[in-house]
Amino acid sequence: MNIENRDREILRDLAGRVREIAEQPEMARRKERWYRHNALESERPMVLCFPEGAWNELLPRDSMECSNEKMRQWEWRLRSKIYWWEHIRDDNTLESYFDLNWHVSIGDYGVSVPYTYGEGKGSYTWEPPLKDLAKDIDKLHFRELSVDRKLTQKNLALADELFGDLLKPRIRGSFWWTMGLTWEAIKLIGLEKLMLFTYDQPEQLHRLLEWLSKEHMHFIRWFEREGLLSLNNEDGYTGSGGVAYTHELPQSDWKAGSHVRLKDLWGFSESQETVGISPDMFGQFIFPYQLPLLEQFGLNCYGCCEAVHERWDYIKQVPNLRRVSVAPWCNERIIAEKLKNNYIYSRKPNPAPLCVGFDESSIRSDIRKTLEVARGCNIEIIMKDTHTVEKEPSRITKWVEIAFEEIQNNLSKY
Repeated sequence: MNIENRDREILRDLAGRVREIAEQPEMARRKERWYRHNALESERPMVLCFPEGAWNELLPRDSMECSNEKMRQWEWRLRSKIYWWEHIRDDNTLESYFDLNWHVSIGDYGVSVPYTYGEGKGSYTWEPPLKDLAKDIDKLHFRELSVDRKLTQKNLALADELFGDLLKPRIRGSFWWTMGLTWEAIKLIGLEKLMLFTYDQPEQLHRLLEWLSKEHMHFIRWFEREGLLSLNNEDGYTGSGGVAYTHELPQSDWKAGSHVRLKDLWGFSESQETVGISPDMFGQFIFPYQLPLLEQFGLNCYGCCEAVHERWDYIKQVPNLRRVSVAPWCNERIIAEKLKNNYIYSRKPNPAPLCVGFDESSIRSDIRKTLEVARGCNIEIIMKDTHTVEKEPSRITKWVEIAFEEIQNNLSKY
């Protein structure tokens, strides 16, 4: 690929700046805090703020300066790291690497799921393809997977040639977010049917979830067999929020340079779409099919937007469970009593006071409540689902400042 000199200069300047940030003494201190935090030895609550949908208001894609489309994508990735350091200033970290993923084709389940997208923030509708589950389930097949090793190595070599002396490129990525299964089921039959089938067609629903569980087992083990897994024990996003630093992964028998195994990784599951069913139904229809998948991983995270306190009797059975999401709708006091200092209390405040109007009083009140009711827990406070900041990027910075102020004011109690 021929890269214009201007693009090359832009990327090299940015790569050099990222390297400088990664080598800051403060970055080393942050990493050590995360190691202690993930080992359940927190010295203070950790703070993260993910811009997510608001990124285009903080760092618009059309503001990139490179002319080549791939270079523009790489430019954005580098600028976002710099922006995080300079403007967000939370506990997030970065390493002096430029991570690339394997080029993998995942395929489908044998049926297409047509989406109709709206404008703005990514809303969409779809037509579930399985109309009669008893008959249509036979249309499904495991996803057909393939990897383009040549293209992957080509991109790795290109990054190395462009700025490898400043920021070393490496293959380190992931191919899934969750082993939750329920969103995959909903794509195939729809949310309403998922709910109704717990009563109307329980046997067919069990059949579908069992098939999805086996398919996902095939899926993750394929990556393991092909040697495409990479360690996620450093600066990577883990679970539904958190930073992954841990000395507990990979396993002690893993040797550098050998294939990474599932048991060397953090795993994650959730079932936020099924908040409308009872805990017992969750235990009957959902959890049994998630559990075999979670058993493959060395450490696990559970939960996203669902109120996990209602399902704790099941969730606590997850092996090697370390991080538990405490959503805005979770009873904080109840789950704090359950988690104590045996797990990471991964608090996700309601993003509305940040995203709509910026209600500082509500933001402070919510953080104070968490610090009070979860005192003695291994707390992390993670702002997510920030789909807009109403074109006021400074709100992100301000929220982080407030979180640290409240933690400092309560540190003696922590």
